[in-house]
Amino acid sequence: MKLYDRIPSGNCHKIRLMLSFLNLEYETVLVDSANKQHKSPDYLKMNPRGQFPVLVDGDSIVYDSHAILVYLALKYYNLNWYSNDPYEVALIQEWLSFSANEIHNSLNLARLKYKFNANVDWDLAKQKSILVLGILDQHLDRRDWLELSKPTIADIACFPYVALANEGKIDTSQYKNIIKWINNIKKLPGYIGMEGIVEL
Repeated sequence: MKLYDRIPSGNCHKIRLMLSFLNLEYETVLVDSANKQHKSPDYLKMNPRGQFPVLVDGDSIVYDSHAILVYLALKYYNLNWYSNDPYEVALIQEWLSFSANEIHNSLNLARLKYKFNANVDWDLAKQKSILVLGILDQHLDRRDWLELSKPTIADIACFPYVALANEGKIDTSQYKNIIKWINNIKKLPGYIGMEGIVEL
């Protein structure tokens, strides 16, 4: 198994976390994004979008962090991180969508502004981040996990960019339920950290 990885990427960290939680062995292939390796013909054969991460597992090539999470959960862990119940699957998928849309367009963009000097409207990203954090914090009231009363790929999908909010100059200190949830994830067996994820 190979993971085409970029260390500063929160999306890649989702997969690093999942692979570690599942205790799966894999080879890391660092993508040279500075030299546009992810736009090369060979890379585009694996992922026509030219993005990372990409997981190669035998003859299976999977791209998009959320698709990879579903693939790993279904193939390697007997649904403990996912479900085969239609309603439970829908609940988890709602959070994968929340990660790909609301979190991506708020906390992720704020981080891109300050960590990578991206051309981002930070004030708008901050406004959206406050809304996202409010939704998440309210949902986590009296909950340890996002859904099913256990850790699932919903938690892994949403975790990195929320935990990296400080790199986008977004203050999460007032969101006590989020802080508790982040610390719950950090206590899971197999948890691995990432530069920028600080103690709360």
